[in-house]
Amino acid sequence: MKTLLLGAGLFLFILAAVTVLDRTGWLEGPENFYQDLWHQLAGKRYNPEHVVIVAVDEETLEAHAEEPLVTWTPHWARAIQVLREVGVRALGLDYLFRVTIESWLKNAKLPAGEAILNLDRPFKEQLASGQVVLAGRLRLDDQGRKTVVLPVPEFVSVLPRLPAQVGLINLAVDADGAVRFWMPALKDDQGTVFLTFPYLLALHWLGLDPVEEIKRLRKEPQLPRESGEVEGQEAFFRIGFAGPPDTFPRLSFERLLVRGALQDPKVKALRGKVVILAYEPPGHQDMHLTPYSRGFWWWEGKNMSGAEIHANIVETWLTGRRPREVPWPAAWFTGALFLGLGLVGYLRWSLWQAVVALSLLTFLSAVLGYGLFLRYWLYPVAPVHLSLILGFVGVLGLRLTREERERARLRRIFSRYVSEEVLEKLLVAGERPRLGGESCRVTVLFSDIRNFTTISEILSPDQVVEVLNTYFSRACEPILAAGGTVDKFVGDAVMAVFGAPVPSPDHARRAVQAALGLVQVARDFKTWMAGRFPEISLPPFQIGVGLHTGEAVVGIIGSPKRLEYTAIGDTVNTASRLEGLSKELGWTIVASRDTLEMAGPGLIVGATRVIPVKGRREPVEVSEILDISSEG
Repeated sequence: MKTLLLGAGLFLFILAAVTVLDRTGWLEGPENFYQDLWHQLAGKRYNPEHVVIVAVDEETLEAHAEEPLVTWTPHWARAIQVLREVGVRALGLDYLFRVTIESWLKNAKLPAGEAILNLDRPFKEQLASGQVVLAGRLRLDDQGRKTVVLPVPEFVSVLPRLPAQVGLINLAVDADGAVRFWMPALKDDQGTVFLTFPYLLALHWLGLDPVEEIKRLRKEPQLPRESGEVEGQEAFFRIGFAGPPDTFPRLSFERLLVRGALQDPKVKALRGKVVILAYEPPGHQDMHLTPYSRGFWWWEGKNMSGAEIHANIVETWLTGRRPREVPWPAAWFTGALFLGLGLVGYLRWSLWQAVVALSLLTFLSAVLGYGLFLRYWLYPVAPVHLSLILGFVGVLGLRLTREERERARLRRIFSRYVSEEVLEKLLVAGERPRLGGESCRVTVLFSDIRNFTTISEILSPDQVVEVLNTYFSRACEPILAAGGTVDKFVGDAVMAVFGAPVPSPDHARRAVQAALGLVQVARDFKTWMAGRFPEISLPPFQIGVGLHTGEAVVGIIGSPKRLEYTAIGDTVNTASRLEGLSKELGWTIVASRDTLEMAGPGLIVGATRVIPVKGRREPVEVSEILDISSEG
C-alpha cells in the first residue's frame, strides 16, 4: 500500500512538473530535435504540385557574364512576358530591387543616354500589368522602429495595386535559428499591414483579393498563433515541408530567354503553376536553417534557400498539408498513460527489466510521434520521454532508499548471527528472505559444555561469565567460517543453523565441518582453562555436539517488542535431543542418518546406533562422527 501511494504521488508530481515545463517553453528545444529528426527520416514526402522555382543559376550567369545585374531588367521583363504567355497563375520575384541603372549612374555622376534611360521600360510595363509580386522586407531602422523596405521608387510607382503586389520576404526564425513557421502578414510600427511574399502568391493563385485580406487583418487587434501563443501582432503557422532541399523542381532562368522558349516542354509545363523567380547562383547567401539542417549520425544536414522555403509555404497553404498539433487532451492522456505504464513496470520489476521497460516505452512513444507526423499531426514526444526518464530516476531513488533501509535492517538483524561473507551474499541476493518465516531444509547444530553445572558451582559468577564469553567467542569462529548462522546461546549451549538465511546445497557438510571445528576449539580451550585457573581443580573441559537435517521454519519470530531470527520445528528439537544423548553415548559428535546422507562421501564415522528420541515416535539412526576426509 505504501509503494502504491508513493507511486501515485510520483505520478502526479511528474505529470504536473512536465506539464509546467512544456507550457513555459522549456521543452521547445528537445521537441524541435524530434520534429527535425522526423523530417530527416521521412525524406521527400510528396511531389510538389503547385510551385516551380525559376533560378538565376550558374548557367544564366555564364551566359551574361559581362552584364552587371543592374542592367538585367530587360531579361526580367523577357522572362515575365514568357511566363505570362505560358499561362502561369501566380508570379513572384524573390529579389529585392534596391537600385536602377538610372539611379546608379546618377549616384556615380555618369551621363545617361536615351537608350539607358529607356532600359527599364519593358520591365516597368510588365509590373504595370498587376500580375507580378515584388519582394519587400520589414526591418528595424537606426531608432529601433519597424519599417518596410520597398523596391526602388521607380518600380513601385508603376504598380497599379501596391499592397497587393509587394510581399515581405521575412522568415520566422526559431530560437535555434531554424525556420519552421511562416507568417501570413506583418505590421510596421505605423500599423500598416503587408502580406508576406508566399502568402501573397497563394492568394494570387486562388484568385482572392489581397486587398480585402489586408483590410480584414487590419481589423484584428491580434493575430493568433496556432500554438496558442501570440508574438506581438504576428501570426505563425507551421510549414508542411514537401521534403529536403532540392525537392522542388527548378528551371534555369536562361531557358526563358532563349529563342523559342514558348515551345520548350518544360516551360510549357509551367502553365497554371506558381512560379518564383529567384537569384540562386552558386555560393549565394540566401540560405537558411530548416529542420533538414540538423545533422544526425551518419548523414549531414543541408540548408535550404529562401526561395524554396517560400515554395514550401505556398504548397502548405494550397495543398492543405499543414502540420497540426494533436489536441492537448489527447496528448495529455497518452502521455499520462505512458508514464503510468512506466511507473508500474519500474516499481514491479528488477532494475534491468525497468531499463528495458524505459527503452521500450521511449521507442513506442517515438514511433507514435513519427507515425502521426507522417499524417501531419504533431505529437509532443519530448514531454513523454522526459516524464518516462523522471519516473525511472524517481523510482530508482525510491528503490535505492528502500534498498538501503532494507540492507541496514538485514545487517542489523543478521550481523550477530552470520559471517561477513554470508551477510554480503544475503545483501546482494536478488531475493530477500521472507522474514515472516518460511519452511526450508536445513541442518541444525547444538553444542553444550559437559559438567558446566559443576564448573559454575566452583567458579565465581564473574569467572563463569568470563569463561562463557571467551568460549563463545571462539566457538562462533568455526560456525561462521563454515557459512553457518549462530542462532542463539542458551545457557552454556550454542545453536547454529546451516542453509539459511542464504541457501546452500551443502549445508549438511558445512555443519559437520563446523562440528569438527568446535571439537578442536574445545581442545584448545581446555588448555586455556588450565592456564587461567591453575590453582582450581575443575572437571576437564569437554563438549557434546548434535546434528540433524530436515525441514524447519526459519524467520523472524517473537513478539512486536522482541523479535529474533531463529529456526523452530521438529528438526531443531531432534538436533537438541541428539546433543543431549552425546554424553550418554560417550560420543563427542552425534549426527543423524539424514545428516550423514546429505553430507556426502568422505565422512569418518565410529559406532552407529538406532535409539529412541524423546518427542519422536520413530527411533533415529545416529552415528559418531570422528573426522572428514580431505580427499572426500
